[in-house]
Amino acid sequence: MRTKDMRRSVAALAALAMAGACTAQGIEVHGGQRQPVRIDGTATPSGTPKQEAGGQAAAGGSGDNDKADGDSDDKGDREQTPPPDASPTPTVAPTVLWAQGDEGLDVRELQARLRQIAWLFTGPTGTYDDPTVQAVRGFQGKRGLPRTGKTDSVTWARLRNMTREPGKWDLYAYGGQPAASPDPRCLTGRVLCISKTSRTLRWMVDGRTLTTVEVRFGSEYTPTREGVFSVYFKSRDHVSTLYDTPMPYAMFFSGGQAVHYSSDFAARGYYGASHGCVNVRDEAKIAQLFGQVRNGDKVVVYW
Repeated sequence: MRTKDMRRSVAALAALAMAGACTAQGIEVHGGQRQPVRIDGTATPSGTPKQEAGGQAAAGGSGDNDKADGDSDDKGDREQTPPPDASPTPTVAPTVLWAQGDEGLDVRELQARLRQIAWLFTGPTGTYDDPTVQAVRGFQGKRGLPRTGKTDSVTWARLRNMTREPGKWDLYAYGGQPAASPDPRCLTGRVLCISKTSRTLRWMVDGRTLTTVEVRFGSEYTPTREGVFSVYFKSRDHVSTLYDTPMPYAMFFSGGQAVHYSSDFAARGYYGASHGCVNVRDEAKIAQLFGQVRNGDKVVVYW
């Protein structure tokens, strides 16, 4: 009879658990005595995880009360990633080194390098003139650079990579070089003081320089003699009987060698040479000099 009553009690408890959707634990029997049945009434229906006191799912799921991104409880759990910088990196324009109107040795080097690659056919003059602007603009356009006509750092780097370093007489191919100090032998009397080092002629009287002009000498095969001489013959419209070439304003000082005007020197600069004479490229200055120099005046040719 007792066994039948126990079975009825178990069945009743099972029915109660089903009706309340609760989780029932099994009945334990010890020493033939029934133990009280414990029923967990906090479970939720339909298998939904139960909520802890704070409203979060016990199983770790996300409920309606989960905190949003950025709440204080979540800051320690997530690495904070700064937003990307949307502003573009500014483009730095190349530095302008030289432009029209500038003067100096750097401009001479620029012009000499442009001559090497046939972008410039005049100069170097040392002045950033209009032909230089046009040459730079053409060089830039050929290489896809902005055609500004100004030499900036990018243009200069490209030009340097394509050319060799100019020598002294590339820089002064058409004159303009500074004159060397006069030889001590030039400091007294009336002297045509001619320096092979600087390729210049000073017309000096009693140690004072009255005129300075650029000059050109003979080649290695027909060198201009060095030493102290004197003017022994002047010929305004002289023509060389040996080479059949004009020698205007000729002032002879050693055999057939003379100081005179040369149209070839005026046109080609130091890219040519004389047959031993001292060529002058400035016709106006040599004409003036011809009128001042006398026969017997000293001529000093030195390094």
